[in-house]
Amino acid sequence: MLRIGLFLAFLVVPVLEIWLLIQIGEVIGGWTTVALLIADSLLGGWLVRREGRRAWAALQKAIESGRMPDKELADGALIVAGGALLLTPGFITDVFGFFMILPFTRPFARSLATWFLGRRVKSMAARSPYAPFISAMPRHDQPRQRDNVVRGEVVDD
Repeated sequence: MLRIGLFLAFLVVPVLEIWLLIQIGEVIGGWTTVALLIADSLLGGWLVRREGRRAWAALQKAIESGRMPDKELADGALIVAGGALLLTPGFITDVFGFFMILPFTRPFARSLATWFLGRRVKSMAARSPYAPFISAMPRHDQPRQRDNVVRGEVVDD
């Protein structure tokens, strides 16, 4: 299913980008559209650089304090992915890139990525040949059940 989604994304997104560029070019003019794309790229590059530095500093601070830097690593991955989308010419990919990079929208993007990747990992684990062993492992978010405890008395002779 993911392969079909990726195939459609790589097929549909460029067609939509070209269509949108043509529509915007007809409204505001071709050179203005190109200037807007260039300004968009320059703003995106500056923002990626600034937020990348902040994410790096937060990652170093988390490591120095001895805690797991899960939020910081996710932010770094979102900034890299958003920067890659901003490098792609077009307005649709730029909207998604800015969504991943801006500090006030990144927490929502992080929660969406966590939800999607969590579902993906669970589905891959369910299809794994080791699925019976994985489901028998204790989970950290649930209290341990003590089904194998037999209540009784010790008789000392």
